[in-house]
Amino acid sequence: MPWKALDCDSVPASLMKIHEYQGKQIFARYGVPVPKGEAAFNVSEVGPIAERLIAETGNPVVVVKAQVHAGGRGKGGGVKVAKGGAAEATSLAEKILGMQLVTPQTGPGGQKVRRLYIEQGLDIARELYLALLVDRDRRQIAVIASTAGGMDIEEVAHETPEKIIRIHIDPVLGLAGYQVRQLAFALGFGGKEQLKKFSALMTSLYAAFTGEDCSLLEINPLIETKSGDIVALDAKINFDDNASFRHPGWEELQDPDEEDPVELEARKAGLSYVSLEGDIGCLVNGAGLAMATMDIILHSGGRPANFLDVGGGATKEQVSKAFRMILSSNEVKGIFVNIFGGIMRCDVVAEGIIAATKELGLKVPLVVRLEGTNVELGRKLLDESGLAIQSASSMGDGAQKIVAATRAAKA
Repeated sequence: MPWKALDCDSVPASLMKIHEYQGKQIFARYGVPVPKGEAAFNVSEVGPIAERLIAETGNPVVVVKAQVHAGGRGKGGGVKVAKGGAAEATSLAEKILGMQLVTPQTGPGGQKVRRLYIEQGLDIARELYLALLVDRDRRQIAVIASTAGGMDIEEVAHETPEKIIRIHIDPVLGLAGYQVRQLAFALGFGGKEQLKKFSALMTSLYAAFTGEDCSLLEINPLIETKSGDIVALDAKINFDDNASFRHPGWEELQDPDEEDPVELEARKAGLSYVSLEGDIGCLVNGAGLAMATMDIILHSGGRPANFLDVGGGATKEQVSKAFRMILSSNEVKGIFVNIFGGIMRCDVVAEGIIAATKELGLKVPLVVRLEGTNVELGRKLLDESGLAIQSASSMGDGAQKIVAATRAAKA
C-alpha cells in the first residue's frame, strides 16, 4: 500500500482498528461529509434500515457492506448494490452476513462477517484516494492522495507511482492553506465552489486525525458526486493505542471478534505481542532488542513467528504467559529467548521459562541467551532444571543454534 513506503520504523505499530461505520460516525462528528447509513447485526434489521434510507433520500438504491477489519471487501464479494429496494437488500444481507470473507488483507482463511453497514446509494462521477498517516521517519503527518481511487490503489502505487501525491504537514504550523490548494488542484478540484468544499473537508479530516490520535485515516474511495459534492464513501481509521488513556470511549469501539486472540490476551497481560508468519518464536525484553533479534534470525536463515516484548519489569507469571502465547501457534517449531537483564533479573526469567516448560510439556527446541543482572544465577537455574535447553553465549550464537535446531526438528 502507498503508505507503507513511509513507515520507516520496523517496530510493529501499536494500533487499534475500528469498523467503517464507526469511522463514519467519527467523520460526521468532525463535519466530514458521509452518506447516510446504519449498522445491522442481523438480517432482520436490514429491511427496515433500507426502507428508512430510501424514504429519507428518495433514492431506491442502497449498498450492503460487510464490516471487517480488512480492505478489498468489494473484490471478495463483501460489498453489494441493491437496486430493488429493501427486499433485495435483505436478500443480499442473507448472503453476506456470516460468510467467510477472503481479501488480500485477511489471508487465505478469511474473516467471518458478523456486522453489516447499510448505506444510501450515490451517483458517483469519479473516485479518488485520500489518506493521512504518521510518517515516523519525518516525524510529521503525511497526506497521500491520488486521482486513481478505488479498489486497485495498491496497483496504482506500484505500477504508476507518479499518480500518487504526497505532502507533509509541519506539526508546529499545522495544515496550511497552500497545501490544501496544492492537493485540490492535483485532484482536479479547480472551481471556487469545489475548492471551498475540499478545503472544508481537509480541515475536518486534519482535526479528526489529530483530535482522535490516529495513526492512519484512509478514504478509498473519496468520491465526487454528479451534483459536485465531495463525500467520504469509505472510512478506515486506526488509532495509536498509546493514546488510549486520553480516549476512554475507545474501549466501546473495539470488536474482539476482529482481534487476534493471542494479541488481545497479550494486551490484557501488559505484553507487547504481534503475530508474524515464521516458525521461530521470540521472547525478548525491550522493543529494540526484539527488532534486533528478529533481524538476526532472518540473517541466520530463519523466520520469526512473532514480535514479543515482555518489557523491562516482567514477572515470572508474565514470562510464563508469554511462553503459552508463543506456543498457541501450531506454526512455532522452536523458541529463542533473548534477555538482557537490567531492571528485569535473569533469574526471574529463568524461573518463568522453567515453570512454563514443565507446565506445557515443551516439545520444540528452546535456545536461551541471558545477559545482565543475576545472569549466573539464571544460567544455574536453567542448567540444573533437567530440561532440554540449549544455552547461547551471544545473540548471534543463539540465532544460529535455534535456526539449526528448528531445521533439524522439521527434517
